[in-house]
Amino acid sequence: MAMRALVTGSRGFVGTHLVAHLNACADDVIEVDRVIGSPPIEDAGAVSELIAEARPDAVYHLAGQSDVAASWDDPIGTFQTNADGTLHVVRACIDVGVERLLSVTSSDIYGMVDPEELPITEHAPLRPVNPYAASKAAAEMVCIQGFLGHGLGVIRARAFNHLGPGQSDRFLAPALAARIVGNEQSGSTEVPVGNLSARRDFTDVRDVVRAYRLLVVDGVPGEAYNVCSGRDVAVSDIAETLLGLAKIPMILEQDQRLFRPVDLPVQRGDNAKLKQATGWNPEIALADTLADTLEDARGRQTSQTGDVHG
Repeated sequence: MAMRALVTGSRGFVGTHLVAHLNACADDVIEVDRVIGSPPIEDAGAVSELIAEARPDAVYHLAGQSDVAASWDDPIGTFQTNADGTLHVVRACIDVGVERLLSVTSSDIYGMVDPEELPITEHAPLRPVNPYAASKAAAEMVCIQGFLGHGLGVIRARAFNHLGPGQSDRFLAPALAARIVGNEQSGSTEVPVGNLSARRDFTDVRDVVRAYRLLVVDGVPGEAYNVCSGRDVAVSDIAETLLGLAKIPMILEQDQRLFRPVDLPVQRGDNAKLKQATGWNPEIALADTLADTLEDARGRQTSQTGDVHG
């Protein structure tokens, strides 16, 4: 069923893929992003006016500060964007009577998890260990209050690690891909990398956005859903797979400067609740995702070279 959908953060990594998916589903999409002149999510009055004018059936709230490392440098700004920004969207949706609000938070809110607690279900306690995670946990509380206090049809999507073409090189896979492409151009063989032992639950962004729309259609208001693959992969495996796709032989070189102040050893989510509610299953293999990520990095390098010499 087609719907009128408003997407905050529509020109971001996930937002771009979500808008493409919604358009493919014949939805009427309203994009909200600073890149295209929309108001910042921190501006309560402007957000309220925009949503009131758009009158969407559903709102996908993706806008936010998603860089964990940057949150250590600017915890206040991160909280204002992620927690206060979510409050503004929730209030605007309540005022207009939006039927469904999908608010995307993060698996980082689960924090440190003991091995016996894996896989992580939606019942796990919230134990954020970095400012980004704390801001997302606060955003969840805002959503819960919107549901319990006002009956807003809000659904919380707890996204685990996702990757794919278009992701910023501030994140693991595209950062490694960019270094590999740089080496392909220069002939260097060393690829700097941080903590290789960390294990994460990775899902292709194109599978993630399918889950988001399915949750808007079939998710239960007031509930939280893990969006994840259900298996954990070591950073070393990600790195070695990308190196195996390089055009010249390369080796990994650990760099302590790339380590985070606090890093979670293992994250693996349980996606049973999502599957039961929507019938969703991830469809894109991790090897294909990484190949697409590397090709995307090569395309960016070619584009930048063209900009310099063109």
